[in-house]
Amino acid sequence: MGTTKTSLFTEEQNELAQLAKALGHPARIAILQHLLRAKACINSDLVQETGLAQATVSQHLRELKDVGLIKGSIEGSAMNYCIHSENWNTAAQRLSELFNFIDTNSSNNCC
Repeated sequence: MGTTKTSLFTEEQNELAQLAKALGHPARIAILQHLLRAKACINSDLVQETGLAQATVSQHLRELKDVGLIKGSIEGSAMNYCIHSENWNTAAQRLSELFNFIDTNSSNNCC
């Protein structure tokens, strides 16, 4: 398999692809849902919530943080995570634009 030629695509297309990749694992969806329900910064209960090992949860958190959907802060020796509201809203808007791109009123059914 060859290397991905991301330079062939727009910055928006690359960012949307990274977002989709970050959302492409059920553990990350579970983490996001837990953070959204909690409406607060949390740390230790993610291992219990997901049933995954701490190292695995940490890897998923890093993926979500790298794409900007969550943010973290250090409190003592613990890292707390919460939804990054501004980036979350931007991601929701971009996904909505993609899914709403089709003209549902068009009679052009190609398949």
